[in-house]
Amino acid sequence: MTYYIKADQFFYPYETKKGGYLAITDEGKFGDWQAEKPEKANILDYTGRSIAPGLVETHIHGFGGADVQDADVEGIMGTMSEGLLSAGVTSWLPSPLTADHEQLQQICAVISEHHQEARGAKIRGIFFEGPFFTEEHKGAQNPKYMRDAKMWELEDWQEAAHGLLKKLAIAPEREGSEDFIRKATESGVVIALGHSNATYNQAVAGVEAGATMWVHTYNGMSGLNHREPGMVGAALNTPNTYAELICDGYHVRPEAAQIVIKAKGADHVVMITDSMRAAGLQDGSYTLGEYTVEVRDGAAWLPTGNLAASILRLKDAMKNVVNWGIATPEQAVMMTSLTPAKSVHIDNVCGQIKTGLDADFIVLDEHLELVATYLDGEKRFEA
Repeated sequence: MTYYIKADQFFYPYETKKGGYLAITDEGKFGDWQAEKPEKANILDYTGRSIAPGLVETHIHGFGGADVQDADVEGIMGTMSEGLLSAGVTSWLPSPLTADHEQLQQICAVISEHHQEARGAKIRGIFFEGPFFTEEHKGAQNPKYMRDAKMWELEDWQEAAHGLLKKLAIAPEREGSEDFIRKATESGVVIALGHSNATYNQAVAGVEAGATMWVHTYNGMSGLNHREPGMVGAALNTPNTYAELICDGYHVRPEAAQIVIKAKGADHVVMITDSMRAAGLQDGSYTLGEYTVEVRDGAAWLPTGNLAASILRLKDAMKNVVNWGIATPEQAVMMTSLTPAKSVHIDNVCGQIKTGLDADFIVLDEHLELVATYLDGEKRFEA
């Protein structure tokens, strides 16, 4: 039965509708918004609250004790997908790390065969963070698996994924990268640049070959210098490319995040968590890929003292940039929903309140705190 949500505001893609009523159809889809109260209608009253599209997570390794790298059906389809509802996420791309060919192939097969069994947030594709990286900026990834990009590997993985591999990251200075980027892009895979020591010119050459994204901007890339602008300079200076940002207050200072948002605009900044299995859990020792990390003080640390992934939740990233005074609520919502969806070409199914799309949405209070998460018009999480 169709019902209507009454709320103080609704975050639509390019405007915020004040007050009014949003229809949710009996098929679990978004209907139309109207200013006046519909007659003889079933009303869900969220007065004092805001309605935003469900958040879209395009770069995440683990949550709630589970990790994509485990290639465990219950861990991915159960623990992670259900746990992500508590982070306001309704659509996501499971993201394995650098590994050997066979392990990545197995992960693709598990996700492609079972993704429709996800009990919570919907799996919309797969993101490979690696293995075509450079050792200088390896981060928390194992350099022994890092190698030059080969199209036959991507084709193998995509076959196992049944076309679900949506996005792949690469260091553009590796041999053969430009040709690989060109062919991968033509095949429909979004190419992101990161974990790289590339010069500005090498990075721009990657964009000219077809790359459209930057992996966790600033982190794991050659920095901006006045004589060699590096990867960071290329990320800031290439229009129509998308810049990922980890806004946990550890990976990137608020002022640095503000520079990216000013340079790119909210329609080209993709807020991510890059979170590991410890996200949503207590402090302690955990594994990330083949490494042991220590979680304390709101971050995950390698034994070297370097940061390792994050324990950030996307709902908190959205709130942080507003609290830091570097984004409006509208911009924060866009950078965690529509822009991520657009960056991997899934905005036709998620990332916005739009008539006919699945009614996946979140309810927020006046401080942008998560109140509830809905999937297909049904409440699945309540804070």
